[in-house]
Amino acid sequence: MGKVTCQISISLDGFVAGPNQSLENPIGEGGMRLHDWIFPTTSWRRQHGEKGGADGVDSEVADELVRGIGAYIMGRKMFGGGSGPWDEEWKGWWGDEPPYHTPVFVLTHHPRQPLSMKGGTRFTFVTDGIASALEQARVAAGDQDVAIAGGASTVRQYLAAGVLDELYLHIVPVILGAGERLLEDVGDPVLEPIKAVGSPAVTHIKYRIAKNVS
Repeated sequence: MGKVTCQISISLDGFVAGPNQSLENPIGEGGMRLHDWIFPTTSWRRQHGEKGGADGVDSEVADELVRGIGAYIMGRKMFGGGSGPWDEEWKGWWGDEPPYHTPVFVLTHHPRQPLSMKGGTRFTFVTDGIASALEQARVAAGDQDVAIAGGASTVRQYLAAGVLDELYLHIVPVILGAGERLLEDVGDPVLEPIKAVGSPAVTHIKYRIAKNVS
């Protein structure tokens, strides 16, 4: 069985999305600045069918982030489409070929039939909680890892539940001042740093989350 992991970009003051999130601006005001480090990399451009880009540590990290992932879990807000009963025309932010290429389990309160997309991505909508989503994702992933893709609320729930094995933070030197915090109401997990690399744009720190032994 693989690990349960999460990687996410975060501001120096602890926010993973800016204020005033909306359907038109789902990551909030200034939130896109948290991801500027990855867009110029060779890895990102290659993953999206483009040529060129910058090599270096950030590109190496971007390659690492998609390695060994057998399934993803995300929240309804990350998949998008608004709240309430589903608009069946909404198929996510990513077009006809999402970047996951694996099973993705979407946490929601409203049922919806599974959605198969080009490139091997299949969205399954889970209405009976985080434990059920993780169980289904583990089966789908087999020996590979399950990645908690986001958003912040979903990551917090899995971190508070004590089932996350690794947390990989990409700490961007910006101050958002407000928005959605990541490390809030998650209990007191013991985070052991196991990797730290960086560039002028971002510092990448991977933590192993120690399991409580009673």
